[in-house]
Amino acid sequence: MVSDDVVDSLEKGLLSETANEAEDEIVLYSASFQEMEENYVKYQTAQWLLYSLLLILAWGIGFFMLLYLPVRRYILRKDIRSRKLYLTPNAIVYKVTKPVPFPIFGVLKKEKHVLLPSVADVVIEQGYLQSLYGVYSLRIEHVGVRRPPSDDVQIHGIANPSAFRKAVLMRLSSMTNEVFSRQVSTLEDIPNLRLQMSPSKPLRYGDLTLLQKLDEVGSSVKRVQTLLEEHPPTSEPIE
Repeated sequence: MVSDDVVDSLEKGLLSETANEAEDEIVLYSASFQEMEENYVKYQTAQWLLYSLLLILAWGIGFFMLLYLPVRRYILRKDIRSRKLYLTPNAIVYKVTKPVPFPIFGVLKKEKHVLLPSVADVVIEQGYLQSLYGVYSLRIEHVGVRRPPSDDVQIHGIANPSAFRKAVLMRLSSMTNEVFSRQVSTLEDIPNLRLQMSPSKPLRYGDLTLLQKLDEVGSSVKRVQTLLEEHPPTSEPIE
């Protein structure tokens, strides 16, 4: 028999390892799923029953789906309780651990990191059946060429999705302002570079053209900075 002291020491070791992993990442905002557990399980159960009834009328497979329903609900609860969704300074992180369709064969771990520069928008969706149970879906769209919706990261059952979307958009706005500030500070050093050039050495046509283009770029960036200062970017949550 294993003593209680050994069990306690093992639990403390596991907790310390989890704490060390959490300290490695700076969490700006963490989403929650616990408040939506009951509604999420009810929504998934209703969806499963609808599919079962349709398959009973078609091929009779729905009978086996009805027998599997208790296992399905167990998997759903373990799934939503293990979910972690949080925002770091550079990425959106989603982690989940859930049993496989037959729990005796183990669990399935999933961890996804979406870099913020690749995020185009965070979309909040709610279908008809979801609205009956107050369940929302969160979809993270990618920048660039439009991909099929199946390639987007989709997360169901998040509580207060508007707050998470607002946190992501505010972080993206902050990153954009930081990039503009670095570009402006770099272009402001161009006059110093021109003063360091030797006056005795005649400038070639290519040098003059380069300096003119640098002046034009500097003026454009300063105009953009002025517009941003007059109309700072804001983000509003979806109601």
